[in-house]
Amino acid sequence: MDTEGSNSPAETKKAKSKTPRKPKSAHVLKQKSPAEFFADNKNIAGFDNPGKSLYTTVRELVENSLDSAESISELPVVEITIEDIGKSKFNSMIGLADHERVDEELYDDFESAKAREKRLAKEARHQEIQAKNASVGKKVKGPMATKPTKSREASYYRVTCKDNGRGMPHDDIPNMFGRVLSGTKYGLKQTRGKFGLGAKMALIWSKMSTGLPIEISSSMKSQNYTSFCRLDIDIHRNIPHIHVHEKRENMDIWHGAEIQIVIEGNWTTYRSKILHYMRQMAVITPYAQFLFKFLSDTPEKNVTVRFARRTDIMPPIPVETKYHPSAVDLLLIKRLIAETSKQNLFQFLQHEFVNVGKSYAERLIGEMGPDFSPKMPVKSLTAQQIVRIHQLFRQAKFDDPSGNCLSPAGEYNLRLGIIKELHPDMVATYSGSAQVFEGHPFIVEAGVSVGGKDVKQGLNIFRFANRIPLLFEQGADVVTRTAIKRINWNNYKINQTQDKIGVFVSIVSTKIPFKGTGKEYIGDDISEIASAVKTAIQQCCAQLKSKIVKRIQAREQQERKRSLNKYIPNATGAIYDMLKDMSQSRASKKKRYEDKDVDLLNQVSAHLVTKQTLKEKLTQHVEQVDYEMALEYATQTGVKEEPREDVYIPPLEAGVNWVGLSRPSTAWCSPTSLRVVLGCIDNGFVWPTGLEAGMCDAKIWQA
Repeated sequence: MDTEGSNSPAETKKAKSKTPRKPKSAHVLKQKSPAEFFADNKNIAGFDNPGKSLYTTVRELVENSLDSAESISELPVVEITIEDIGKSKFNSMIGLADHERVDEELYDDFESAKAREKRLAKEARHQEIQAKNASVGKKVKGPMATKPTKSREASYYRVTCKDNGRGMPHDDIPNMFGRVLSGTKYGLKQTRGKFGLGAKMALIWSKMSTGLPIEISSSMKSQNYTSFCRLDIDIHRNIPHIHVHEKRENMDIWHGAEIQIVIEGNWTTYRSKILHYMRQMAVITPYAQFLFKFLSDTPEKNVTVRFARRTDIMPPIPVETKYHPSAVDLLLIKRLIAETSKQNLFQFLQHEFVNVGKSYAERLIGEMGPDFSPKMPVKSLTAQQIVRIHQLFRQAKFDDPSGNCLSPAGEYNLRLGIIKELHPDMVATYSGSAQVFEGHPFIVEAGVSVGGKDVKQGLNIFRFANRIPLLFEQGADVVTRTAIKRINWNNYKINQTQDKIGVFVSIVSTKIPFKGTGKEYIGDDISEIASAVKTAIQQCCAQLKSKIVKRIQAREQQERKRSLNKYIPNATGAIYDMLKDMSQSRASKKKRYEDKDVDLLNQVSAHLVTKQTLKEKLTQHVEQVDYEMALEYATQTGVKEEPREDVYIPPLEAGVNWVGLSRPSTAWCSPTSLRVVLGCIDNGFVWPTGLEAGMCDAKIWQA
């Protein structure tokens, strides 16, 4: 049998196994939904870790509540609650039974016998060294810090935010929370949001960390029902997954929204940041009332902070504006052409852009070239013609946009917020006029305070962008760099290192030029904003300087008056003793005095003029001289005397500060000096002229 060219089954199988497999193509086209993109890059939206995720969730919910209330001109009332959920409670919420550990060595916090023996030996050596140092009198250090056991066990929190805002339409709730990059804040106007995500990113984080849905209750004004919705999000398809969506009876006629979400977080590490955020939000929105609560199974850890409303004056609602020609790009021009309702190019330029009037639109069309005419259909523009329009927009000169579309906090509200939360010794505020960068209007407001409650020594910088606090990446921010490097605080009588200085800067614009992926600071590379920030801070400092100078003058005046009053008892005693000696020696020495001098000496002998009389007259003289000197200084510096008002301040406690006296000393004084001192004595009490003949010896007690 011919076997050549044939293979056995084993060889055939072996040959097949050596045949290379076709590799899977690495270039398969894939697509991500917006929700999936932000889930993969959650740090962009501020969800870097559990602690910051808790902070960002609180921030997004609070800012949504403020926007909702302000949109209907309602004074905001916002209640935010963070409830600590233990592991057992969380397991019961998701229907998971508690499970005891079986294999301890599987866990991160397990300590083997060898590791425990090594740790105990190290602690014993440390104690031995401590005892030896104590025996020879050396400084004993504290107990050795034990290395914390490694654990990745998660902590869960239920975050609830309730407001009195507009509420949400019943049918729109699922898409408003379950579809990323859909919302009501898109457009060219001043908004608090950074990405337009709002609570959607919190829902994505909840889906990733707990798997639990979000619960929304909402009711609009004059609605007799409350919308309730429980949903989560399909991250891959970017659509809401609705569990419950129903209408319930609104017995309290309440309007607003209440959002409840369970997420993984870390309250311990971000406690200060969250409270600091709430405090700064109370500064920039003093017309709002905030109630913040942290609830735990341990009552000692509970926190309740109420930020009361200080005013009922709200800033105007930001309005949407048109685009400035110098701030558009090709894509935006194409989108405006596709969305416009205008028929021809002339109407399009005049109505879709700001600061383009009728005559200017005609001039622009004439400059575009022969291929353009005012009546040409705007929808028929070719790609080359759109590029020509864009080039002309970048080269032509346009008037700057006005700041009427912006809504700054206002000097009044900023000052009230600073006073309410910090209680400073003095504060100055300034609101600049609208300026422009890259075709976008912006307004800078600033406040500078000195002293206050819970304020550290040195510069304490508070930054706000579109009326929201910025707490991270402070060092690179334009406000921080300006306050530290470009302001000479000594010129304004302010000590940069010793005084408690609060620097508050709020920037509002239709486009905040954030830097970094997290949009947590404003860069220092935009000269228009940097210059406006510097000017605003300097204006506040100039106001404070005048107050500080007046305070220094008043303090110097008090010191001068105190110094004069300190010597009144000594001078009174010395002069009275001298007058008494003169009256007693008058008969023996047979000196002649004028009649008015004789009358004074007789009154001294008859005890009609006493030490107390002289003391009162000297005190009146010091008061008069002090007032005249202050008035003379005010006249020289051009400061008019302000009208006085009666101010009644009850004394804290009755007490007398006694000044101790020390060694006596003999001092010589001329009659002229004594005459000046006693020039205050009126009502017939005149210095005896006989003393002008020589020097007098008087005992003066020095303090």
